[in-house]
Parts: sequence; C-alpha cells; structure tokens
Amino acid sequence: MLRRVLIAVALCGGAALGWGLWHSYGPGSTAPPDLAAEVDRVDHILIEKTSRRLTASRRGETVLSFNVALGFAPIGDKQQEGDGKTPEGLFKVNRRNQNSSYHLSLGLDYPQAEDLAHAKDLGIDPGGDIFIHGQPNTLGGVLILPGDWTAGCIAISDAEMEALWQLVELGTVVEIRP
Repeated sequence: MLRRVLIAVALCGGAALGWGLWHSYGPGSTAPPDLAAEVDRVDHILIEKTSRRLTASRRGETVLSFNVALGFAPIGDKQQEGDGKTPEGLFKVNRRNQNSSYHLSLGLDYPQAEDLAHAKDLGIDPGGDIFIHGQPNTLGGVLILPGDWTAGCIAISDAEMEALWQLVELGTVVEIRP
C-alpha cells in the first residue's frame, strides 16, 4: 500500500515538473510583450463593428485590444440622431472628458462635413456626441453592461478605458469599419 502511495506521489510530482518545464521552455512559451507598458501613446484606433473589437496601435504594432459594445442598432452607418447606429469611417479624437457620465470618454469628430451635407439633403439631424467611453458611472465600476447598449458610442470596461485614456492624445485617428 505504501509503495502504491509513493509511486502515485512520484508520478504526480513528475507530471507537475514536466508541466512546469513545458510552460517555461516549450513552444509558444514566449508571451507577447506588453506594449502598453512600453509606449507613451497610440497613433491609431481601429474599431471593427462586426467583431466588436477595438485595437489601439502605435506605428502598426498592436498595443491594446478590447471587446466593445456599440449602439443598440449597430448594423450600418449612422444616419440620424436616435437611430442607435455607430458611425463608420475615419475620425479623430477631438476632446477628452474626465468628468463623463460614462467613467472617462474620448470624443470623436462626428458628424463630419459629408455627414452634415447628407443629413441636410434628407432634412434630418445627423446626431453627434459620439464617444469611446467606459461604463455608466451609476454602476460604480462593478458591472459591465452586456450586449450593444449605447446610443451610438463605443463602450469598454472602466479598467480598459483607463488604459486607453493614458495612451490617447487629441488628434489620434479612429477608424470605424463595418
């Protein structure tokens, strides 16, 4: 009986040692560098609506990548106030709001001239106040709302927003793809 226990302990110890060595020296053991700690800013933010993904990069290298929530009717480009769509196209961060109702927020320069002209032709309001922001302050930083729930903005967790906030300057390019 004692012999069986010793064999079992030896096998478990060997398995644990092998597992540790594999994870330390085996293929794929090199973790990608934490570029967010190595850069002081990003120069491009890509938001892919279909995959609900935000990728922030510096000189083409991914620095941060987060899942996002979009407007409550995310398919298609924003046309008018209240349609629940997140706009598509190239934008720039044109304001930073540390007193936002949604933790922190980075404002985008939407609507642009072509959005205004299109809305004028249709006799509608193109909407505005499109932001990348955290969760509602009323949640106390404890919950992350599920699904697409914004009026057209891009929402991430409060912790993710804090990380992005540190790396984004006014003028940072934001590309929003379908």
